[in-house]
Amino acid sequence: MKNKKEYYILLLLIHAVIAVVVFAIPFLSKIYALLIPVVGLFIVYRTKNANNEVLIVAAYLVGVEVFLRMTGGNFNNEYVKVNVIFFMLLGMIYRNFSTNAFIYWFFLILLIPGILITSTTFNPSIDVKKSLVFNLSGPLCLAISSIYMFKRRILFPDLQKVLVAMGLPILSTTVYLFLFNPSVRDVVTGTQSNFETSGGFGPNQVSTALGLGMFVFFTQLILFSKSKMKIILNGVLLIFVTYRGIVTFSRGGVLTAVVMIVCLLFLLYKYSNLRGKNKFVLVFILTGLIGMGVWAYSSFQTKGLIEKRYANQDARGRDKKDRLGGREQIMNEEFALFSDNPILGVGAGMGRYARAERFRDDAASHNEITRMLSEHGLFGVFGLIILFLTPFVVYISNKQHLYFLSFFAFWLLTINHAAMRTAAPAFVYALSLLFVQVKIPEKAENSVD
Repeated sequence: MKNKKEYYILLLLIHAVIAVVVFAIPFLSKIYALLIPVVGLFIVYRTKNANNEVLIVAAYLVGVEVFLRMTGGNFNNEYVKVNVIFFMLLGMIYRNFSTNAFIYWFFLILLIPGILITSTTFNPSIDVKKSLVFNLSGPLCLAISSIYMFKRRILFPDLQKVLVAMGLPILSTTVYLFLFNPSVRDVVTGTQSNFETSGGFGPNQVSTALGLGMFVFFTQLILFSKSKMKIILNGVLLIFVTYRGIVTFSRGGVLTAVVMIVCLLFLLYKYSNLRGKNKFVLVFILTGLIGMGVWAYSSFQTKGLIEKRYANQDARGRDKKDRLGGREQIMNEEFALFSDNPILGVGAGMGRYARAERFRDDAASHNEITRMLSEHGLFGVFGLIILFLTPFVVYISNKQHLYFLSFFAFWLLTINHAAMRTAAPAFVYALSLLFVQVKIPEKAENSVD
């Protein structure tokens, strides 16, 4: 146990150092981006994916994506998604996949009509290939990840290793944010999303990553801290990540993390015995105190502006008409496109251009649900039904998956405010399909139903 604790602390220190080194020498971010899949491939090849090592590698890639983007390490916007897809396929080669996962192959088939419509578009001003890749890389990453993870058996402690693999580079992101902007008070002047406190990168995506980090370190705190030192360490990390998530002034990621934590506490309380439920009183109190403390400090550092942000007010305290930062208009326009093209939609990736032509609004969609409807029509409806219902069908016989509701909530809430621009919602959705067990026979490990 002592060695595990020291190993965990060493990993945390290494990732804090990575942030410092990349901040000092930005070019190293690209070297870092190249090394991750290379080292990951070596690990998987050496172990033959005996213990689902592809999940660890893919989780690490998901956690590091925003860090690479904000530091210029990403070679293109789909770099991490392509790597996640590669490692999921590699995992299937070594450890097969469940035949019952055909439902996600069918989901991919439902995307084909929209692709064909886009492929027949002849408009010199539209880069059809780029539009298809940008809009389909997320659903493809989700489907391939889901096929690999569908009812794949995994021990709960091993699932936590996957979460920690995601959390480590998110710690690097948080350290980098402190280096990039050590004084929040000096840069916060309004209630809009703040690029300065987000490392100069998109606050929405930074908030999403930090929200995921909040959940990782919360689970480490309440479920995997067996000593006072680990309790203090994980508590500090949780506070550290939560504070920087709040001061991005992008609400989506933080609120999503809160919902994830509530879902976890609900399932833990529901399945605990009487003695466990009594202990949970302390957990609730601790969680509440941490939340209130971080919020109070954030309010002090932002001179009360963060409270106005979450109350949907401007810096003068006036209520804003638009509660979702312009997203309502885009959603309404996409619903209108769906009404006009209910069977086939306007074509994969064509929603933005159709809205620009009809509504003079060429902003990219933030909502994956309305985008699926407008671009894929009825086929998109069937695809969404598959995505919504399948995890719950799997969960019926998988009640030991304590993170199920949290993972599903992360996917659902994230695609409603940040679409699928990063690999995180796709990969975390697939994690909800794992067949998690506290203890299983050795011969059954890593198998799929």
